[in-house]
Amino acid sequence: PLVKNKFVSHLSGKFMDSSLSKIMISSFVKKNNIDLSIYEKDKFDSFNDFFTRKIKKNKRPIPKSNNYLLSPCDSKLTYLKIDKNTTFNIKNSTYTINSILKNDSLAKKYNKTTAQIILKWLRQNDYHRYMFICDGVITSNYKIKGMFHSVNPVAYKNYEVFKENTRECTCIKTNDMGLVTYVEVGALLVGKIKNIITTGKIKKGKEKGYFEYGGSTIVLLFEKDKITLDEEIINNSLNGFETYVKYGEKIGEKKK
Repeated sequence: PLVKNKFVSHLSGKFMDSSLSKIMISSFVKKNNIDLSIYEKDKFDSFNDFFTRKIKKNKRPIPKSNNYLLSPCDSKLTYLKIDKNTTFNIKNSTYTINSILKNDSLAKKYNKTTAQIILKWLRQNDYHRYMFICDGVITSNYKIKGMFHSVNPVAYKNYEVFKENTRECTCIKTNDMGLVTYVEVGALLVGKIKNIITTGKIKKGKEKGYFEYGGSTIVLLFEKDKITLDEEIINNSLNGFETYVKYGEKIGEKKK
C-alpha cells in the first residue's frame, strides 16, 4: 500500500502541474467563493499555477514595526504551550516536539513548559504563499521525508505515532525574537512544499515559499519568553477555538 500511495501521489502531482488540470479551476473558484480580482493574474497554465497564485501586494500590507509578531500566512491559528511530552495532531499524524523536528538539540530549545507552538492550518481557499515574520539569518534548513514507522500499531491505538508527514524545517536567528523555527508540513509522501529562500539573511515580509496542492500547515516555534501572543488568540485556543488570521496581520509582539 505504501508504494501504491506514493505512486498515486506522484501521478496526482503530475496531473496538477499539467494543462489538463485547468478544467478543475472554475468549479474550485466557484465552490470556494474565491475573488480572482485581488490576484496578479486570472488566467492560469495548470491547477497548481492557480493554487499558488500571487496576491497583489497592496492587498496584504505588512506593518513596519519590529515589535510586532506577524502571521506568515492566511490560516486558522491554534496556540499551545508545550514540553517534551506534549503531543499534538497535524494532518492525521501525532507528534511531540522531538518527533516533528527530528533534531534533539534543536528540540531542547523549545521543550520547556513555557515554550510556545503555533499551528497554522491553511484552508483550500486561503492564500497559499507564506512569508518571513521578522529580520534575521537562516542558520539551518533541512527536509524530512514522510514515512510509516515499523512499530506495532496495537500499542499505539490511541494515536498514530507510526505515521509522519513530509516536512521542511528552517531555523532563523532573528534580530528581535530569538531563534524562530518554521516547520512546513505537507502530505504523507509527497510534500508539496516549495521554499524559495533557504539560506542567508532574510527580511520581514519577504516571501519564504508556497504550498502546492497537498501542503497546508505551518508550525512556528519560539523560545521561552521571546514573544507575547494577542490575548484573543490565547483565549480562543484555551477554549478550543481557532482564530482566523491573514498574511501579514499582527498576532502578537516581541517580549518587552
